[in-house]
Amino acid sequence: MGVMVTTSTFPLAGSATPAPCPKEARLVPIHEMTPRHRKRILRHLLTLDAHDRYLRFGYPASDEQIQSYVHGLDFERDALFGIFNRRLQLIATAHLAYPPNLATAGFAEFGVSVNKPARGRGYGAQLFERAALRALNDGADTLYIHALSENAAMLHIARHAGAVIERAGSESEAHLHLPEASFRSRLDQLLANQVGQMDYWFKREAITWGRVLSMVQEVRDGVSAALRRTGR
Repeated sequence: MGVMVTTSTFPLAGSATPAPCPKEARLVPIHEMTPRHRKRILRHLLTLDAHDRYLRFGYPASDEQIQSYVHGLDFERDALFGIFNRRLQLIATAHLAYPPNLATAGFAEFGVSVNKPARGRGYGAQLFERAALRALNDGADTLYIHALSENAAMLHIARHAGAVIERAGSESEAHLHLPEASFRSRLDQLLANQVGQMDYWFKREAITWGRVLSMVQEVRDGVSAALRRTGR
């Protein structure tokens, strides 16, 4: 769930040996999403309970506030990444947000959410690595994470990537300095994009053919039942 990109492919924080994902983590294809995934993003975020919404957004976001957030996503400026299961349900998603003028500001912000059943598999860390790769290739020199200090999972991801964390009461800010883009980093992003797209396509085709086969079987069952009733 191919060739995958991890922090070991480029030194994020100037370290030769950035911390890897947990040992039990399995590398998964990450798909860069487009506006056609807006409904899936909304569906995913609405499944978060009140506490998870509080950690993700910094406040107990209501359904209406989440709908407004998803409606306002700018896919032209920002980057949205997702991990999908075999049923093409979005089980983890990340938002890489850019300022209006990246060339002047030079930074990007990262946010992530993972469905409860999919936690503990390193998905958040892999999404962070994927977003960092995109950010440095887009010219950002710093990746920021704004999180509540109680959001241990998010701060753990940032710390293990080599980010500097500053706490200010109930809130924390992590910033990770990114290296300059290189041929290797651009190739890594190209490969990651291709793997994510192929994975999504295969899953979509599998679902489509599964439905077709199910319909064919229903027709066969109907014909067989009709023949039995007629005694043929």
